[in-house]
Amino acid sequence: MIPSEKEWMDALISRHGMKLQEQFSSATVAVCGLGGLGSNIAVALARAGIGRLLLIDFDRVDLTNLHRQQYKANQIGQFKADALAENLSETAPYANIRAVTAKITEENLAELLKDADIVCEAFDNAEAKAMLANGVLGQLPKCCLIAASGMAGLGSPNTIRTRRITKRFYLCGDEVSDAADTIGLVAPRVMLCAAHQAHTVLRILAGEYEV
Repeated sequence: MIPSEKEWMDALISRHGMKLQEQFSSATVAVCGLGGLGSNIAVALARAGIGRLLLIDFDRVDLTNLHRQQYKANQIGQFKADALAENLSETAPYANIRAVTAKITEENLAELLKDADIVCEAFDNAEAKAMLANGVLGQLPKCCLIAASGMAGLGSPNTIRTRRITKRFYLCGDEVSDAADTIGLVAPRVMLCAAHQAHTVLRILAGEYEV
């Protein structure tokens, strides 16, 4: 049985406290790229009670995604944004989720992300990562960016970390490993980096900042 919205919120408040949950519930977080990083970031944020999630990706679910991404076998072929929104509606039935099937570009970035308080970068392409970082930091002066760099292979999980680069820019990962130089992306290490990004969102909303 699905709990009522009041029961859902009461459970979150009992975990986080009224003040902190209000901060989570009033926030808008954009997740750009919904693969291994982005889909896991979104699940963590939905479970934490983030009020509004903006999910952006242009790709479809593929069989090769299922070993590390938060999709189901029966969703193969669906657009990732729609499939993830469907899954999150089961996980967090009262979250305000907006699914956008689009490729983020320099031209549409500001319009797509204008309502976001925090943007999580979860791309797998270096040029796209740089474009998003430059766009958010240059065009959205009130928005924080949490990006990722380095999570491939079977390296120690203890090398995944979070650094505050500037006042509005955080970087999660080991900053070294590359999928092309290792066995590739392995689910637990990708999920560790995604957890760092999601947790950094919560810390920022709580007023807790890396030094």
